[in-house]
Amino acid sequence: MAPKIVCVVGPTACGKTTLGVLLAKRYGGEVVSADSMQIYRGMTIGTAAPTAEEMDGVPHHMIAVADPAESWSAARYAQTAIPLVDDILARGKLPILVGGTGLWLDAVVQGREFAPGQAGGAVRRELEERLESGGIEPLLQELRQVDPAAAERLHPADTKRILRALEVYRETGKTITAHNEETRSLPPRYDAVWIGLRFADRADMRMLIDRRVDQMVEAGLLDEVRRLLESGLPRDATALQAIGYKEFLGVLEGEATVEQAIAEVKLRSRQYAKRQLTWLRRNPNIHWITWGKERDFERALQRSTEILSAHGLG
Repeated sequence: MAPKIVCVVGPTACGKTTLGVLLAKRYGGEVVSADSMQIYRGMTIGTAAPTAEEMDGVPHHMIAVADPAESWSAARYAQTAIPLVDDILARGKLPILVGGTGLWLDAVVQGREFAPGQAGGAVRRELEERLESGGIEPLLQELRQVDPAAAERLHPADTKRILRALEVYRETGKTITAHNEETRSLPPRYDAVWIGLRFADRADMRMLIDRRVDQMVEAGLLDEVRRLLESGLPRDATALQAIGYKEFLGVLEGEATVEQAIAEVKLRSRQYAKRQLTWLRRNPNIHWITWGKERDFERALQRSTEILSAHGLG
């Protein structure tokens, strides 16, 4: 039997952090963050990483564990988070994964083995040099020869995945299509109980997102971006492409006003929330808790308790 864990999911600003803490306190659990930007140090405000007060004494993992100059993948996240989840289970605690980065959550729950290959490896560097000198078409043509299914599936603009598919074949002799089919046939590593948070009216979600952005600005988001730059972080670092950071980097470089940046962050955050919901709707196992005008955490905790009880968690 796969060990049970809990996944609290939903779009940005829907209250995942709060519900995760409430569940951890009720069930003697520990929280594992599944947020692709909360992993970075020095990025507390713009990622809405939980404060010590919000954690309320509950141990949290996978927050501020990476240097902002690093670029993390779902594979690297899973390789780091799975041992933490296993350790929580070994100590008799309940792991509660909380986050909105769906691909990362799936990677942990499935316990997927990712195909070998490194972004900084020799094969990748050679492929990147070929891309720069000759464009994507020769590389895509090579992929059609060795892995036609991947070549058909990938858009020519998706250079990152095309290079990855070629890299896997070069390094392993096996296509990424074959590798993915093998891993999909394996049973999940964990028996996850999924709890999702969403709003009945999208307008209420948008209003809450706008309010959160205003709070981030008041809390000093611009100064946080300035500190990251002053620390020597390259302007093209993955961390600085995150929503909130990219726009306020534009303010520091004189390309936008604070007001323009705020409006852009609100727009991009709403678009991101929509993409998160689209991803999560693919998962038929999510038990949705739908907010009205306001978020009622007492009701959400009660409903979550009923869901977990029905899945054998008491």
